[in-house]
Amino acid sequence: MYNALLHTHSSLRYLVLLLLVVVAIKSLLGWLHKQPFSKMDDRLSLSLLIVTHVQFLAGLFLYFVSPFVQFSGTTMKDHTTRYWTVEHGFMMLIAIALITVARRTHKKLPTDEAKHRRLFILNTIALLIIVITILYSGRGLIGTIGAS
Repeated sequence: MYNALLHTHSSLRYLVLLLLVVVAIKSLLGWLHKQPFSKMDDRLSLSLLIVTHVQFLAGLFLYFVSPFVQFSGTTMKDHTTRYWTVEHGFMMLIAIALITVARRTHKKLPTDEAKHRRLFILNTIALLIIVITILYSGRGLIGTIGAS
């Protein structure tokens, strides 16, 4: 079970990153060029939300079966254990919250320019958090599939 969850979680990260980049670029272009907010823009942000939440669920299940997650007196002293037990999950939760807020709140904005701006800003911050957190693990963005 652990290996299947790890493989799923590790593989989905590429889809999350790809969708985040696409949504951020499309939103930036829509904002700067004052383009209408299209059905494709809406579908891309919805797809990002869905894939991100599936990734979150896989990560949540993985958290409880991972040998890297340990609760002991030495958890905070060891970089690797602290990263997987505390830092990775916390930072990813912030990124998921930003993606969710972007998706939930852009619909209520009055103009297409404001919708694009909201999606760009919040999703770009989420992308930066995710990239920095992954790089902080020391495994890199293009690591092996078995490494989360």
